[in-house]
Amino acid sequence: MPKITPEEIGKAAKLARIELSQQESDQMTNDVASILDFVEIIKNADTAGVEPTSQVTGLKDVWREDEIKKSKVAPKDLLAGAPYTHDGYVKVKKVM
Repeated sequence: MPKITPEEIGKAAKLARIELSQQESDQMTNDVASILDFVEIIKNADTAGVEPTSQVTGLKDVWREDEIKKSKVAPKDLLAGAPYTHDGYVKVKKVM
């Protein structure tokens, strides 16, 4: 049974910049201990003969080749809707 101490919870809360009351710290210690117990059960599960699975829905990615298609709208007409343009491009403010 994995043990977690209130001190470890306090340290994690400090790193996450979360203030916990004593009651919240005690509750969090119990909750994390329960989660770690469950993880330990899962780690001990017998998976012999089970094939690794990345997904179970049977769905597959659908890929297609990129195709360049001629637009039915002239570039200058498309740029007319932009608030700012420069040399045939949409001009935007610097993002930092």
